[in-house]
Amino acid sequence: MKAKSYDIDERFVFSDGAKKSVFTILGIGLVFFVIGILSLAFGSESGGTEHALAFAGGEGGGEHAHGHAYHWTTRIKVNLWINNVFFIGLSIIGLFFFSIQYAAHAGWSAGIKRVPEAFGSFLPIGGVLMLVVFAFSYHEIFHWTDASLFDKTSPNYDEIIAGKQPFLNMPFYVGRMVLFLVVWYLFYLALRKQSLLEDIEGGTKRFWKMKTIATLFIIFFAISSSVSAWDWVMSIDTHWFSTMFGWYVFASWHVSGLAAISLSLVFLKEAGYLKFMTESHFHDINKLVFGFSIFWTYIWFGQFILIYYANIPEETIYFVERLESDHYSKFIFFNLFINFFFPFLAFMTRDAKRKMTIIKIVCIAVLIGHWFDFYLMITPGTLKEHGGLGFLEVGLAMIYLATFVYVVANTLSKAPLIAKNHPMLQESLHHSI
Repeated sequence: MKAKSYDIDERFVFSDGAKKSVFTILGIGLVFFVIGILSLAFGSESGGTEHALAFAGGEGGGEHAHGHAYHWTTRIKVNLWINNVFFIGLSIIGLFFFSIQYAAHAGWSAGIKRVPEAFGSFLPIGGVLMLVVFAFSYHEIFHWTDASLFDKTSPNYDEIIAGKQPFLNMPFYVGRMVLFLVVWYLFYLALRKQSLLEDIEGGTKRFWKMKTIATLFIIFFAISSSVSAWDWVMSIDTHWFSTMFGWYVFASWHVSGLAAISLSLVFLKEAGYLKFMTESHFHDINKLVFGFSIFWTYIWFGQFILIYYANIPEETIYFVERLESDHYSKFIFFNLFINFFFPFLAFMTRDAKRKMTIIKIVCIAVLIGHWFDFYLMITPGTLKEHGGLGFLEVGLAMIYLATFVYVVANTLSKAPLIAKNHPMLQESLHHSI
């Protein structure tokens, strides 16, 4: 039987129609965002006036005032932070997945590597937004940034938070944030450069260089992903801590990134690209989505049951303030359903992982579900009873989504869609399981 031949010189064209779709999402998001702002500014909930806000934030079961008043604009800042953390996660997981393929000498993914590779192009935009949002909202989001908490002569002095000052202080914190974002982006640039040179030169020289760079990135990411999870999310609830939290955030990031990669491949395939892709390729990427949905649930349950069993107030307050809240409790159960039960049942069979309609439904659900996961991690500790879900939240998420899609699609259009000189490309082109 004659082997099939494929056009390995195809290039993605970011068409006017595709751009129109992205800008439509952006436009709807902007409209929703403006409606959300107006409803907060002039609605009965806030009326544009300030309200006192008690920040329990997991603070050992007690209420600690920030020393400032709550204003409706805080909700905007918190949602900016949620989306920054979530979409930077998608971007860095694209780079992580790309690196894993080289470190593991994976052949099946050689033909699709340009998609996760392109995800890394959002890092500079996400990084700048991260720093800007932190600069004008850190006092409302992070309780520990109140200097009076570390002053023994102040009535706000907090012995527990003061004990964390060697780690939680502005110079060290901002330095870590800048270091992680810059180094992640430098790794992306290095891998992208070698990847494009491989297209031109061929051979194995660039492959081995990428394997070395990818391995170094994985080592750095293993450390920086956990520390960034402590910094960007766990330090919001400053008294509370979990030794599993770095893994928890990684698990949420990872399955979200895998779902985003799978969804991107489906859209490209439906648009007529990546003609070599078969059900076998979709099966492989989606069994990872299936497996890491279970992994996320394992970490979620492990963290919960250990804290529940120990019943230490400093730890249990994290779940108490979510489960006993009229607003947040319903999202806890929604979170478990959409992030575990739904993908687990939907992707359980072999055929389900291969059908593009099912893949789209499940992967979109996973992305929405893990956005809610970060919403639950961040909102209760920052907004308390003022948290909400409405036009503001939906609109801002759509704005970030449109920006992320535009950047990734634009990057895809600047290089051949298939890495034609990858030494294992033939394995990918004829992959069958």
